[in-house]
Amino acid sequence: MVTLSIIKADTGGFVGHSAVHPDMVSAAKEALSAAVTDRLLVDGATACCGDDLSLIMTHEHGPDAEAVHSFAWDVFRQTTRIAQQLGLYGAGQDLLSDAFSGNLRGMGPGYAELEFTERPSEPVVCFLADKTEPGAWNLPLYKAFADPFNTAGLVIDSKMHAGFRFEVYDLYEEKRIWFDCPRELYEMLMFIGAPARYVIHSVESKTLHEQAVATSTQRLSLIAGKYVGKDDPVMIVRCQSGLPALGEVLEPFAFAYTAGGCMRGSHHAPMMPVSVRDAHPARFDGPPRVVALGFQVHDGMLIGPRDLFDDPSFDRARAQTNEVMDYLRRHGPFEPHRLPLEDLEYTTMAELEERLAERWQPMPQAAVPAPR
Repeated sequence: MVTLSIIKADTGGFVGHSAVHPDMVSAAKEALSAAVTDRLLVDGATACCGDDLSLIMTHEHGPDAEAVHSFAWDVFRQTTRIAQQLGLYGAGQDLLSDAFSGNLRGMGPGYAELEFTERPSEPVVCFLADKTEPGAWNLPLYKAFADPFNTAGLVIDSKMHAGFRFEVYDLYEEKRIWFDCPRELYEMLMFIGAPARYVIHSVESKTLHEQAVATSTQRLSLIAGKYVGKDDPVMIVRCQSGLPALGEVLEPFAFAYTAGGCMRGSHHAPMMPVSVRDAHPARFDGPPRVVALGFQVHDGMLIGPRDLFDDPSFDRARAQTNEVMDYLRRHGPFEPHRLPLEDLEYTTMAELEERLAERWQPMPQAAVPAPR
């Protein structure tokens, strides 16, 4: 079996929160090449979305492998040193610990890992997002794996007709549940429609008994106890041969749906599908960007990538994103552009509540009419 891992971190922005410096990318590429030579990895590639550097790796060690996670941690420590030397913004901000401790759980970097037996043809898409939260994948995963108006294969492909099982995480209570779809579709929608808390972690084919999806579900604010940056999720999706076709997986991104993130991680904003060259949020630290890198995995080798959103068929989604962004920005500090108060607990709200507590007074009671 082969394991495909995407491990990402923001270890310094160039300029502000907009991009990764080329020196950091070069250092990561050299480290990956050495790891392949040393046979830790079968293959590896670097990719960037906004200020997040992703290591896309194939290996035979399985998910949560200490050797692979330790390697990624060392790479991010190295890129942090480069960021510090260059005076880049937020150097090492995603590294929440001083020392590696077995795997990356709770240490800051985000990751998605999927172990599988290669099919004769193994097309996969690695999605990388910036300036948004893990729940940003909920809507496109629902549409690709459960909505027949998006995915024709759910109706006409005998291997897909039985549906899929969705693993959903409750990030606040740290528990999970499986939903059998389409039978429990309405129940699942009640939860995943609240993406700040409930996040799709994986999807499995009920017919093939194969895992098709793995997402990152780390929330930095819940780990660190304060806002230290948005989570900038990644996702792996396998395609074709009893799973949604490539075009069915990409189709949900033709709609500029909104997600939490953008400026200071505190606003709803539309997701913009972009090519790698345009994956640099700027306006109001947004709009949130998503790139889709397509690979054929063959004998563990990453054949690619293809920059799948570098396509004029997504031009209207990008135009729609700008229109929605204009509309939301005019709300300024008001909801629904700003996130609800419960999602602002790691900004100034807790401090303000404490400082102003004594100034709050009971509301005046309605006057009681005098008896006649």
